[in-house]
Amino acid sequence: MSEENKGKSSPKQGITARISRYFRDMKGELKKVVWPAKKQVINNTIVVIVTVVIASFFIGGFDMILSAIVNLLF
Repeated sequence: MSEENKGKSSPKQGITARISRYFRDMKGELKKVVWPAKKQVINNTIVVIVTVVIASFFIGGFDMILSAIVNLLF
């Protein structure tokens, strides 16, 4: 097999063989994934929620300040 065709499906290979190889490769890649523990997922979720709440307060405060400035100008 030449270097340029390496990793590519051959034109003679049928659609079912290509689909089968795709799912076989996908299963192999999913076995390599290191899944986080439940405690870590819960901790990360809490961090994201707290960060979103803090960011929304900053954006809301900034919006109220800018709205007050615009109302004073008009």
